[in-house]
Amino acid sequence: MARAYCHREVLPFAAMIGAECVNVGLNILFKAATLRGMSYNIFSTYSFAISTIVLIPFLFIFPSTAVLPSFKLPLVSRICLLVFAGSFGKILGYKGIEYSSPTLSSAISNLVPAFTFILAIIFRMEKVAIRSSSTQAKIIGTIVSISGAFVVVLYKGPTVSTPVSSVSLQWPLGSALSQWLIGGLLLVAEFLLFSIWYIVLAQVMKIYPAEFTVVFLYNLFASILCVLVCLIAEPNFSSWILRPSIAIAAVVYSV
Repeated sequence: MARAYCHREVLPFAAMIGAECVNVGLNILFKAATLRGMSYNIFSTYSFAISTIVLIPFLFIFPSTAVLPSFKLPLVSRICLLVFAGSFGKILGYKGIEYSSPTLSSAISNLVPAFTFILAIIFRMEKVAIRSSSTQAKIIGTIVSISGAFVVVLYKGPTVSTPVSSVSLQWPLGSALSQWLIGGLLLVAEFLLFSIWYIVLAQVMKIYPAEFTVVFLYNLFASILCVLVCLIAEPNFSSWILRPSIAIAAVVYSV
């Protein structure tokens, strides 16, 4: 009984905390890499491309045992939406961190459950019973999350000075407050797209219950999309070269 409770209740909670810690570390490494001159477009491209390569062996090691449907329009359209929401969400998020800070990104990430709850209601994936204590708690949590995120965006506050090295993660002195606001709004857009991504992913998994195949296709087509964006936004091919620095560590960590 205790083991079943652990698998059902404790492990998912621990996994969510672990994933959040990983995201915080990634945001800090990415900010450090951009301060060394790395482009957020190129970072996204390398992240998706390496993830695609890493996933290839898992397709053969863990093949799906379920009977899978053929790729028809409902499935293909949802995968395309998954790719666009995920890739552009990541690009907007990295640009937002470049304008602001990893701290702001971590604070605004609390919008994901709120946005997901609202979208689940819109797409009728969540039933709303106003008299239910569970629904009331979700509504209150949604209001608090959205209000708190906009307070963080609109109020930057004083800079906390720390004895850091040459790579400082603080927002540069004298920068315009408007850039902080733009960064915050980009991060809000990122987490809205990620909420859409979660909703669409749930629909895709119901139609095509093969986790590794879906994630592989997502990373593959997101890589192609990011390459096309980079060819337009980064015409200088020398910027594609990864030199031994924090940039390589950030790209590998993002996988």
